[in-house]
Amino acid sequence: MKAKGDPSPFVSVMPSQDHTPDHDREETSVPHDGAEDPSGLLNGGGKVDRESLDALYNSCDEADAESQARVRFVLAKDLQKRLDRYLVDRVPFLSRTSLQKLIGEDGVTVNGRRAKASTRLRQGDVVEATLPPPPSNSIPPEDIPIDVIHEDDSLIVINKQPDIIVHPARGNRSGTLINALSWHFQNKTSGGLSTVGEDNCRPGVVHRLDRFTSGVMVAAKSDTAHWRLGRQFEKRQTQKRYLAVVHGEMSPFADRIEQPLGKHPTSREKYAVRYDDLAKEALTIYRVRELYDGYTLVELELRTGRTHQIRVHLSYLGHPIVGDDMYGGRHLQERDVEESLGSKPLIIRQALHATTLGFTHPIEERPVSFTAPLRPDMMRLVELLRTHRLKKRLEAPGTTVDLNQVLPHDQ
Repeated sequence: MKAKGDPSPFVSVMPSQDHTPDHDREETSVPHDGAEDPSGLLNGGGKVDRESLDALYNSCDEADAESQARVRFVLAKDLQKRLDRYLVDRVPFLSRTSLQKLIGEDGVTVNGRRAKASTRLRQGDVVEATLPPPPSNSIPPEDIPIDVIHEDDSLIVINKQPDIIVHPARGNRSGTLINALSWHFQNKTSGGLSTVGEDNCRPGVVHRLDRFTSGVMVAAKSDTAHWRLGRQFEKRQTQKRYLAVVHGEMSPFADRIEQPLGKHPTSREKYAVRYDDLAKEALTIYRVRELYDGYTLVELELRTGRTHQIRVHLSYLGHPIVGDDMYGGRHLQERDVEESLGSKPLIIRQALHATTLGFTHPIEERPVSFTAPLRPDMMRLVELLRTHRLKKRLEAPGTTVDLNQVLPHDQ
């Protein structure tokens, strides 16, 4: 689970004090990193705690990361129970029907293999389940414009606008991308978002972008597509490239930023480079595309998906993203680029855009790649920098973003 404050690939829960009878006792596996479970998803009876799971999902709001909560149990006794009945005992807030559907959509494995609801569990079996958020309220559809790049029966790909969060959270049920997609399916196309996460207002959400980050995103329209896409993100089998405009002239023109990240020690909303047990490995590769007087257009390749990873890594190098006032960037007016221009705001959010996203189509099983042109504010920024401050264009080895495609007005 990539959660705010603990952006690990998933959560594996530790053994807890289990007060169930000996004939029905099992213990959970040790996490892959050997650390204690920081999330506390199990209560004293060895059951998944609904409030803890909901809090863990809520902590991922606006995270630039994919997230799935995963729990693992190792049976210490030969229970002779069906898998679905066992999970009803362990996840009491989900119905048996919901859990059977979860199993049928490959959300549960036994000993690393696909299983059936009727699979009989025995001593030593390892049950691993990827849990959706617990039930909550429904989402009202709202007529909010969205920019659709591609849509078929299994998924929808959009170019997310800035200043919109992906899904409702903390009691706010409106003004989100999910509200907009619900209206889109009801009024413009057909189908709907997957039911995975539906009960907690996150249907179809496979990954997220920060509120003020724009660019390409995919949402699932079927449960099968959702689980298969989710596994690709979790296993880092997707290809993600971003463009950012940063303060200063970056040198060298290409490099690796390999610095561990974790929660900021004093600011609740921020993340930071840190070197203690709370940090997680993080790797960003940057390649300079255009050098301006005082600014740089840089292409970024994510090898990990930590919260605020790009923003923190670039700030760490001394090149914060333009407009990212949380990490040292400044909002710009047009005259900041050229003195003869007026005081009209140029960009008032981080100049960060998810440019391309590639993955294997979850149903058609073929490689697909989607590109999102820059949003108007960031496009205007780059156009003014090219006109008034351009020093050099570069093609560092490994770049994949076609600037002529994402900047349609490029000359």
